Amino acid sequence: MWDNKPAASWMTEAYPIGNGRIGGMIFGGVNQEHIQFNDNTLWTGDENDRGMYQAFGDIFIDFDQKDQQFTGYTRKLNLANAVHTINYTQNGTHYKREYFCSFPDKVMVLRLTSDQKKSYSAAIRLKNAHNGAITVNGNTIQFVGKLANGMPYQATAQVKIENGKSYAVKDDDGEKLKIDQADAITIIFTAATNYSNKREQNWKGEEPALKIARVLQLAAPKSYPSLLSAHVNDYQKLFNRLTLQLGADKAENNTVPTYQRLINYKKNADPALETLIFQYGRYLLISSSRPGGLPANLQGLWNESNTPPWGSDYHSNINIQMNYWLAEPTNLSDCQIPYLDYINSMREVSAVATRKQYPNTRGWTVKTENNIFGGMSFLWNTPGSAWYAQALWEHYAFTKDKTYLKNFAYPIIKEISEFWDDHLKRRSDGTLVSPLGWSPEHGPTEDGVTHDQQIVYDLFTNYIESADILGIDIAYRNHIADLKAHLLKPKIGKWGQLQEWETDRDDPKDQHRHISHLFGLHPGREISTIKTPELAKAARVTLTARGDESTGWSMAWKMNFWARLQDGNHAYKILQNFITPVGGSGTDYNKGGGIYANLLCAHPPFQIDGNFGYTAGVSEMLLQSQAGELQFLPALPDQWSDGNIQGLRARGNFEITNLQWKEGKIVKLSIKSLSGEDCVVRSPNALKTTVKGLQIEKSGNDVKYSFKTQVGKVYNFE
Repeated sequence: MWDNKPAASWMTEAYPIGNGRIGGMIFGGVNQEHIQFNDNTLWTGDENDRGMYQAFGDIFIDFDQKDQQFTGYTRKLNLANAVHTINYTQNGTHYKREYFCSFPDKVMVLRLTSDQKKSYSAAIRLKNAHNGAITVNGNTIQFVGKLANGMPYQATAQVKIENGKSYAVKDDDGEKLKIDQADAITIIFTAATNYSNKREQNWKGEEPALKIARVLQLAAPKSYPSLLSAHVNDYQKLFNRLTLQLGADKAENNTVPTYQRLINYKKNADPALETLIFQYGRYLLISSSRPGGLPANLQGLWNESNTPPWGSDYHSNINIQMNYWLAEPTNLSDCQIPYLDYINSMREVSAVATRKQYPNTRGWTVKTENNIFGGMSFLWNTPGSAWYAQALWEHYAFTKDKTYLKNFAYPIIKEISEFWDDHLKRRSDGTLVSPLGWSPEHGPTEDGVTHDQQIVYDLFTNYIESADILGIDIAYRNHIADLKAHLLKPKIGKWGQLQEWETDRDDPKDQHRHISHLFGLHPGREISTIKTPELAKAARVTLTARGDESTGWSMAWKMNFWARLQDGNHAYKILQNFITPVGGSGTDYNKGGGIYANLLCAHPPFQIDGNFGYTAGVSEMLLQSQAGELQFLPALPDQWSDGNIQGLRARGNFEITNLQWKEGKIVKLSIKSLSGEDCVVRSPNALKTTVKGLQIEKSGNDVKYSFKTQVGKVYNFE
């Protein structure tokens, strides 16, 4: 991604970097560099008050040679190594800056160099988003403070200069570090709070001053090349697991800035841009969700406001769930861990609140808006925790890690099942309905809402399979199986639609952005073109009526819906709608969403779930495994007739080490079995293989291949 001018706007133009906890939005100015930064643990509120995710502060570098002409300006975010680079020439001197956020060293690193000696004279300062004082001590700039809820925070920058001199100065902006005639500058920056995700510790861990001192003691003495190399190696271990090519890349597309490519996209095919946005989703997840930390919130971890939209919170009625649809399929299972840990950390607080709201129920559920301490606000979202449970199951389905299932996932899935065991309403004819549900985010509150019924069906399915795998709780497993059999089933309405409510009242002119009652199609597995063709047909009628244009995240969900309906051309049409430039670059502002010049999803405003949902949607178009088989190219659009992908993951713990196709047909396929599970391959065309013990059957237009596998072995087809 690149631009030929500095960013003027945080939301639409600045480029994000992050290490899972600390993030920065880079403006890349020539007169003044501005990096707005966050630590995703800085929250107001507590267990009883949702509060809001907070901005942390800013780094400013004011250059002495401001207001002078410059040429050859570029700023680039390289997704292959997660390094942001700025280049320009001013007064005959070529300036270069490199920035990155390191997960292994827990710091943000800014390196400013040039091809001339003594070329850097500047003032470096921090700004506290909560107006606290800034201090300079030697070459260290920092601020400390405390939020109204008592949470302490600190941000510290250590500045290294090569030659030249540095000294503290004070003016109206507070204390800053002045640098005269340095050859190069390196800033090693970190920020912290005392947050811990342990309720038994009252959500408090190590104090920020101690944490920061320890981090800088280890990182500051390291050379820039060693910090850079540790960062790149760590990042690429994740990012390089998957490569994708969709059609031929036209060289001229890369010669224009990314915002111009977005504008050109409506007229010129640009499969490389479609791939770039796919990989950007993976980059953003790696940058905002790492083991040991918090999950990605509504904006990942990037936030410039102390009153951000929806508190930049964890929204439980699709948004946090959508953030993680891409994790397992696109080979970023590690990045799913913070979400699973988050679910685990909320259990006790949620259980207390749930018992107050729903007396005489076991287990727990959540409201729509949630923070990092278990605090909640807005409406109760009773199916929210059951939807969380899907992620717990999916992590097992993709990894086949029985120890994880037994010790971590199963107890949580069981207690959420117990909530629904107690909460479901039993009718006289034996039918079970979710009481007083709401189809997010519209319609009446009433019993038997389709969205709720499908999520409970999914929960019970996952619980039963978990108990069977572990061979435990047989009596309770049978009880849940009986409940599942009596759940109110999805219904087809008078105009052929999948009903949103038990009453057949759907309006064919309704174009609401939430299509909550298609959960069973995606991300659930209750509705499929193969196993439940009538329900799939009704889902298609509903989707067609709702229309293709919508807000950014809603379009991303529609991509996934159409992929599950195995209509690649319609999924691709939505993908093209998603790649609509919104605001900031002189283009028309659509009534719906799209993406900004920095490729962040426009709800509008910015919401990261659209980026993540897009990436998930592309993976669903190329491989689906929710129905117990590996279905290849299930929703391949005409525009992607040729392509290849390496590194996709499938349920059953299979890695697709190679998938190549030409003219819509598979020409090469390699599947690595990581757990030795039985494998069923569904291909759009006949394949040749030397796999032993193969069973072959025709299934509609597809060919199915079934075979047993061994751990670690690769199975090749062509």
